[in-house]
Amino acid sequence: GLTRRFSLRNRKHRAYTSVVTSRPAVFIDRDGTLTEEVGYVNHPARLRLLPRAAEAIRRLNTAGVAAVVVTNQAGIARGYFSEEVLGAVNDALRAQLARAGARLDGLYTCPHHPSEGAAPYRAHCECRKPRPGLLLRAAAELGLDLARSTMVGDKASDLVPGRAVGAAAVLVLTGYGLGEWEYRRPHFVVAPDHVAGDLLDAVEWALATRVAA
Repeated sequence: GLTRRFSLRNRKHRAYTSVVTSRPAVFIDRDGTLTEEVGYVNHPARLRLLPRAAEAIRRLNTAGVAAVVVTNQAGIARGYFSEEVLGAVNDALRAQLARAGARLDGLYTCPHHPSEGAAPYRAHCECRKPRPGLLLRAAAELGLDLARSTMVGDKASDLVPGRAVGAAAVLVLTGYGLGEWEYRRPHFVVAPDHVAGDLLDAVEWALATRVAA
């Protein structure tokens, strides 16, 4: 009767809403991809955006594509810095981007290490790349379409979680990327879908091939 028809309409509306609100993302490694690779960033003053990085994030903002940082920060497990310091560094990252007219839609970090430090940070977790936990969590919380998304990083291990969730995987030649590509390419578990000079090149590729498709 009427109740059943209303229930069906409700389900259809919910399904439609989930489709139209699901959007692609570019998942971005932090050190060496978005910011300069300087080793463990144990103070906000050590964090510096790479050239054209803010422009890359602005392009995503303009296109309506989620810009999501996913980063391993095992310096916490190793005792090199605290969660409070990581919070201050994250705040500095957002502030530097904001000054350049750019913003992140999400920032997800893994503080764990499988063999260093003590509980709760010494752990075999699902969030440490190359595992895909950070991407899956972001997708669930932000309503992301993983099949139209792209993972960008400067290490072979950054490519693995992208492929695992059905996203594209792009290697940038900033940070460790050039050495990874020139000398470690035969050992890559996942071959990149694209090799980009930097984050802006990677974003342009993602917008042209993944989002526009």
